[in-house]
Amino acid sequence: MATLLHIDSSVFPGEASSSRAVTAAFREAWREHHPEGTVVYRDLAASPVAHITADAWSAGYTAPSDRTPAQSAAFAERLKLIEELELADAVLIGAPMYNYSVPSTLKAWLDSVLLMGRTAGEAPTAQGTPAVVVASRGGSYAPGTPREGFEFVQNYLEAVLKGTLGLDLDFIVPELTMAPRNPAMSELVPLYEASRKRAFEDATIKAERLAERLAA
Repeated sequence: MATLLHIDSSVFPGEASSSRAVTAAFREAWREHHPEGTVVYRDLAASPVAHITADAWSAGYTAPSDRTPAQSAAFAERLKLIEELELADAVLIGAPMYNYSVPSTLKAWLDSVLLMGRTAGEAPTAQGTPAVVVASRGGSYAPGTPREGFEFVQNYLEAVLKGTLGLDLDFIVPELTMAPRNPAMSELVPLYEASRKRAFEDATIKAERLAERLAA
């Protein structure tokens, strides 16, 4: 029985969030094709994890017997997140672009789960785990667009999730999500609609394939 770790980080609820809408579609398709599977869900906007502290960071490099009470308490919270990642058979992350980067809540989660010598290093403990990131954005930062150089979400997450944690990473990118709300982007609405449709299709296909892969 496979476990899907589903993480959302958008500050907007439900359908008001493009990333949440697409991760929900992925999760629904996952459940349909893997009904016996388990979903562990974290909403980082509703229940943010603590930002990394000196105690939480240093405890990861201190023997348990030598940790202070503050270090032990801080590391216990990190350990919950690390073990959730290690026990997951697949990971789904909603990562909207805020000010050209990921939400600070998602960065806080990453800071907690990245531990050199365990989840990072020569033999990362979650290495090879398939991960799908829904990287939504209000504009377009695709190659060849005027703001290509401002794309710090996919580049960053590829470096951390794939390059450091060793996850088998894939992206779904709903873009131009501000087009229906911004009159200055009205001519881009058809492109937004096409991107949104493609994102939902990708979510369903990728979820089905992943469920089949893990069930094999």
